[in-house]
Amino acid sequence: MKCLIVDDDDLSRGILEDLIHDTDSLDLIASCEDPIKAFNILKDSDIDLLFLDIEMPKMDGISMLKSLHPLPQVILVTSHDKYAVESYEYDVTDFVKKPISTARFLKAIEKASKRLTKESSHFTTKGETIFIKSDSKLVQISTNQIYWIEALGNYMRVITEEGKYTILSTMKDVAAKLPSDNFVRVHRSFIVRLDKIESIEDNYIVINDNQINIGKAYKEGLSKKLNLL
Repeated sequence: MKCLIVDDDDLSRGILEDLIHDTDSLDLIASCEDPIKAFNILKDSDIDLLFLDIEMPKMDGISMLKSLHPLPQVILVTSHDKYAVESYEYDVTDFVKKPISTARFLKAIEKASKRLTKESSHFTTKGETIFIKSDSKLVQISTNQIYWIEALGNYMRVITEEGKYTILSTMKDVAAKLPSDNFVRVHRSFIVRLDKIESIEDNYIVINDNQINIGKAYKEGLSKKLNLL
């Protein structure tokens, strides 16, 4: 799993960096002292797991959770447990108190790994529907229920009206199985359904009150797909 650390405490950040480097299943992409820098990394990199402090200058961790989309798996690492209840409203994977021990760190990683495995699915198509294998069963979904598909490292997440599904696939393979008239790639990490777009503002698309960035390389392709007056 590709990881990002956001923590203003140098010591805590260093401990997490060492623990991640010592864990074979983890790959540290970046380590930041404030959320502002982290936003740019999240925009340009596929992050599977975010280690996030809560009490930080400029922007606290809870505010970052509210602002992030898409949201990777999150492990909150903080000195204060008063935020525990509120944090789970944002579907965080785990809440760990500082100072973090190796045993507690590994337990949190195990939870993240199990969650990723549980969500892992396979993607097949049949006409205007897709079949997603999840929890040992095939679920049929109409493609007109899809809002968007986003890349999460080696996985893809399909966001639909009914919920979300994580599949082991690539952006290229998924794009090849979707009706090309109805879907368009707008970013290296996003494919959206055209008729779900509510508005386009500056460099992002709004779908179901969520903002999805438009990559510079995909603007022309998007414009060609739109039925402009």
